[in-house]
Amino acid sequence: MTTPLAGSIESRIAEELGVRERQVRAAVELLDGGSTVPFIARYRKEATEMLDDAQLRTLEERLRYLRELEERRTAILDSVREQGKLTDELAARIRGAETKARLEDIYLPYKPKRRTKAQIAREAGLEPLAEGLLGDPGVEPLAAAAAFVDAGKGVADPQAALDGARAILTERFSEDADLIGEVRERMWVRGRLAAKVREGKEEEGAKFSDYFDFSEPFTELPSHRVLAMLRGEKEGVLDLVLEPEEPTDGPSSYEGIIANRFRIADRGRPGDKWLGDTVRWAWRTRILVHLGIDLRLRLRTAAEDEAVRVFAANLRDLLLAAPAGTRATLGLDPGFRTGVKVAVVDATGKVVATDVIHPHVPANRWDEAVAKLARLAKEHAVELIAIGNGTASRETDKLAGELITRHPELKLTKVMVSEAGASVYSASAFASQELPEMDVSLRGAVSIARRLQDPLAELVKIDPKSIGVGQYQHDLSEVKLSRSLDAVVEDCVNGVGVDVNTASAPLLARVSGITSGLAENIVAHRDGNGPFRSRGELKKVARLGPKAYEQCAGFLRIRGGDDPLDASSVHPEAYPVVRRMVKSSGAEVAALVGNTAVLRSLRPQEFVDETFGLPTVSDILKELEKPGRDPRPAFRTAVFKDGVEKISDLSSGMVLEGVVTNVAAFGAFVDVGVHQDGLVHVSAMSKTFVKDPRDVVKPGDIVKVKVLDVDIPRKRISLTLRLDDEAAPQGQAPAGERRQRGLPAAGALPRALAA
Repeated sequence: MTTPLAGSIESRIAEELGVRERQVRAAVELLDGGSTVPFIARYRKEATEMLDDAQLRTLEERLRYLRELEERRTAILDSVREQGKLTDELAARIRGAETKARLEDIYLPYKPKRRTKAQIAREAGLEPLAEGLLGDPGVEPLAAAAAFVDAGKGVADPQAALDGARAILTERFSEDADLIGEVRERMWVRGRLAAKVREGKEEEGAKFSDYFDFSEPFTELPSHRVLAMLRGEKEGVLDLVLEPEEPTDGPSSYEGIIANRFRIADRGRPGDKWLGDTVRWAWRTRILVHLGIDLRLRLRTAAEDEAVRVFAANLRDLLLAAPAGTRATLGLDPGFRTGVKVAVVDATGKVVATDVIHPHVPANRWDEAVAKLARLAKEHAVELIAIGNGTASRETDKLAGELITRHPELKLTKVMVSEAGASVYSASAFASQELPEMDVSLRGAVSIARRLQDPLAELVKIDPKSIGVGQYQHDLSEVKLSRSLDAVVEDCVNGVGVDVNTASAPLLARVSGITSGLAENIVAHRDGNGPFRSRGELKKVARLGPKAYEQCAGFLRIRGGDDPLDASSVHPEAYPVVRRMVKSSGAEVAALVGNTAVLRSLRPQEFVDETFGLPTVSDILKELEKPGRDPRPAFRTAVFKDGVEKISDLSSGMVLEGVVTNVAAFGAFVDVGVHQDGLVHVSAMSKTFVKDPRDVVKPGDIVKVKVLDVDIPRKRISLTLRLDDEAAPQGQAPAGERRQRGLPAAGALPRALAA
């Protein structure tokens, strides 16, 4: 799509990103041509002059916003023109509006609306009265109004005439774009959001107790507090009030701004009091209400944006967590009454065995369960045990520990795995297609085993919103969240690369240029014709045309195929560059790949041509040195403390090892093996100030923490990464954390609230 102001859009984005306009223009052209951000970032560096994926994502988002702004600007210009009210000055103001809010402020007086009191007053001929009183405060209002009494027009007496005049002025004051813009920004800087608990809701809304009597400036409110209070209001527990400024005994300073704007002042003239009352009426009944709606939306939008950013960052870390790799794995989906569901997958993720064991209450068939697991592990050469971290996880972890102790010859390693989203996958259409003959309850165990082998490959089968690494995700804009999370998944999948001969359809569908339908076609072609031997064979897949091939080929890997380059991230379009390198070095392609000495002896400048510049040639040499390198970290596991299985086993001062499960703006949640994550508040992460908790930890990190406080009734665990911190006496919150940044004393929002 193009707009009349496309050039100004590109220059504005360039200024915001701090890059050249030609870089933005090139990126926009590629995006409009159907290229994806991963493809542009990786294979079109010369065109964009090295814009990275983060810059391109920002560019893409701003491009969408500014194009929507231009569409709205055009619609407003057309609307005002049709009304016959478009002057050169007004057109210039509309064209100069840089935000949607400013544009709507200018349009407000011209926006079609139902008949207002002001319109009715104008129709009754009262506009001259309003103009006269505003222009000459020396006139006595009631006397002036007497001349406008007309029962036939609905003006019964002088007071009715004055009421109509007031409605006209109130509308004028409240629709003055410059005035509204000024007082909106003043209120944003000076205003506060206050919360009070509704009478009788104290016990029912205990999880919102930190906001029962709360007030904080708009500019200091972090995302999680705004969303918490909005949820408290939605659930009928809290009443929220937007206060324009600190309370004062005198008239509002905002009334003074409105009065000054229209040259209204109390100089003892007959009309001054009536005009002052009109200003007060306009402020309290129209402008304050309008600004309250605006600023509430602004608060929500800012909070949503930050929450989406946190969710996206956490999702990225989870997807790029260390894979255990191609090792046979035993997946255990814990449960008490229904038993522990068991699934064994081989090194490729194929299900080779399933079972259900009942080691816990009420059946208590412990020894039988250990024996079954030992037989399965031996029969299928299992190396890893993946244990879901839900109900009965610690008891099942203990079972796995006993299995390892009784059978050291099996050389097993147990790992606790987040099972968030496993039940969603189990009941999904894809799971039914992938595991058609398997009971739904067993599919979760399969997912748990596979997500240990390769978190990325397994988690892409689940809607990102169901993975559970966000804060207040159910309160966020569905479109905004989905767009952001889909971008993260796309970047992660393409950053790692995909083996086209083993990947599932959901994984393939996240590759640049491949739709869900194309992914299904690739799998069908693979099933019908055997593994792909070369990237070129992808062109034989139904409906995979030249553009899709260009976008996807570099991200798809073919291991052990006809051409060693097909296992690398070198794009087929750049193979001629490699051929020239082969010719220059005198070595075959297979001998050149991985040969550090030879590759480092080559001078990149010698292989630059009109198509491939130095950035691409340098990338090719790095890739040939370590072809298909996985950017994810090496795999390691955490060890939970023996004897600590439930929250009541914890005590202040304990030092434990745990796994970071989620990072929010206020801190990090850590699984220490007691079914309830503890919180390391941002104030307990480092001895120095921490602006963003993700600068310290990420989901999946293994950390040592000290227990500061345990609140068993509220299921809250306060932890610290500073192991020399002094723990609070049992039941008393750490002083440094209490109320800091609006967090509860025990230091952890309930996961149900943060979800």
